[in-house]
Amino acid sequence: MARDGIRKKPFTRKKGGPSTFAARGRARPQTDVSVAILYGWHTVQAALANPKRRIRTLFATENAAKRLAEEGVPLKVTAQIVRPDEIARKLGPDAVHNGLLAEADPLDNPDIAEVPDDGVVLVLDQITDPHNVGAIMRSAAAFGVKALITTARHSPEATGVLAKSASGALDYVPLVLVQNLARALGALKDRGFLVVGLDSEGHADLAETALTAPLALVLGAEGKGLRQLTRETCDRTARLDLPGEIKSLNVSNAAALALYVATTRLKR
Repeated sequence: MARDGIRKKPFTRKKGGPSTFAARGRARPQTDVSVAILYGWHTVQAALANPKRRIRTLFATENAAKRLAEEGVPLKVTAQIVRPDEIARKLGPDAVHNGLLAEADPLDNPDIAEVPDDGVVLVLDQITDPHNVGAIMRSAAAFGVKALITTARHSPEATGVLAKSASGALDYVPLVLVQNLARALGALKDRGFLVVGLDSEGHADLAETALTAPLALVLGAEGKGLRQLTRETCDRTARLDLPGEIKSLNVSNAAALALYVATTRLKR
């Protein structure tokens, strides 16, 4: 069991001006002027519905534009009606775009001091696969997670594949970027968060671990798991005991299971 608690990207942008926890002040707006590429029905629909998201250009097929109108989705900009293959040429042949592609401004990254302290947050320790991070964000949105915290370096950009995998969650769950994860965890602890790292060698099964809110669940990369300093900074570590023959899960599946266990226990 790995130590992570279970133990073509055609468009990219540079990370700009990620806020750090140390300032404990207002969020710094991103300083780059690059574009976030959003495609797929749920991803684009959520971006269009988010008043904080500025859409620069919207490409839509006739069918997709008709569906947007039927569902009363605010367009913000006039859609450019194109053929499906024109969108496919922009994204690549494997991208499932559902007839929608938006070029948008990246969202501002809030400061860690702005994270609400009345629920659950997820912390990612150098999880770099955009499919996994996107799927984790989707689960985070489903379970009402207050924020997803990750490092400014060694993390995928909030665009393209990640945005598609998140299925709109980028516009629902605040993404907080920090420079030093261990110090960020310390800042959460100072604010009363219980910090629990998911690790195959954790002290107890998460389902049997005493949990209190606000709660920060920390997940490490597949294979590597939590880094030593990250693990040492956690208040405790917990594992996910599985009854079947396979004892490990993909990190995004582990995140969903951990969120179910944690939110269920916190309701008691």
